[in-house]
Amino acid sequence: MENERDYNDSRITTEKALQMLKSEGLEVTFEQAEEILYFLRKIANIAVLKHLNKTE
Repeated sequence: MENERDYNDSRITTEKALQMLKSEGLEVTFEQAEEILYFLRKIANIAVLKHLNKTE
C-alpha cells in the first residue's frame, strides 16, 4: 500500500482497528484492516478540507 502520509503516530493503530472490526463481527486480515483504516483517514481528511474551504 502506498501511503501519501505516515500515520504511525495516529491514535487508532491497525491492531486497534482490527480489534474493533472483530468486535463488530467482521473477520478481516491485518492487511485489510490497514486498508480500511487508510481509506477512513483519507475520507476524514477530505471532509475536513472541504469544511475548511467552505468556511472561508
